[in-house]
Amino acid sequence: MGETEYTLVIIVFNVFLLAFIAAAITFVVQYKNKKRENQARLAQQQIIHQKELLSTEVEIQSQTMQHIGREIHDNVGQKLTLASLYTQQLAYENKAPDINEKIEIIGEIINQSLAELRQLSKSLTDNKVEKGNINDLLRQEFVRIGELKKYKLNLAIALEELTLPYQTKSVIVRVTQEFLQNSIKYANCKTLSISASKVEDHLKIVLADDGIGFDLSSVKDKGIGLVSMKKRIELIGGSYLLESKKDEGTRLTVQISL
Repeated sequence: MGETEYTLVIIVFNVFLLAFIAAAITFVVQYKNKKRENQARLAQQQIIHQKELLSTEVEIQSQTMQHIGREIHDNVGQKLTLASLYTQQLAYENKAPDINEKIEIIGEIINQSLAELRQLSKSLTDNKVEKGNINDLLRQEFVRIGELKKYKLNLAIALEELTLPYQTKSVIVRVTQEFLQNSIKYANCKTLSISASKVEDHLKIVLADDGIGFDLSSVKDKGIGLVSMKKRIELIGGSYLLESKKDEGTRLTVQISL
């Protein structure tokens, strides 16, 4: 084999080697791209699945509460009404003053229980979250706290009339309720604040108290209701930031894409 032929063979070999390396690199790159695409597709499917689960869970909770409310009204309420009528009849027929007094006390207890059950039934069957707008729903939570007459309340809602899905409104209301309840139970606070505004293309809600605060690391380890809501907020396209310092209170910022 002459020098020219030998050089030609080396060139051809190198060309094939380079082509093989290029093909191998292309294959690896395409494989990694497809792998990333599949992972992204699976992640997106998982998010969609979680959103569907959340939507189903919210719907089931609503239906369950309405069912319980109807059962309280139709079943327990009717039995208490009947018991109240029996006590009235006994008081009318019995002539012993001492026994009549006890019967009347029992009747009062039954009537009080009946009134409380009716109120509970109404609250369970009245789907105010689905029908109401977010402005009124947030104000109603503060009205409920205001009835305690124990806290200074700062309410600042600067929202246009927003049309939000039931699922989004439900999560916002539950988070608000959870925050306020935790503040009342544990924060030893004097002031509760809520602000809600539309900032560009998202809804921003800030909940705060001026209580004793707590260690966030211990919350993450043990878990509380507010932390469990973080995933729900993210599933409706929102972000969640919980801040707290000892003796400086607690602040929760929720932002939801519109």
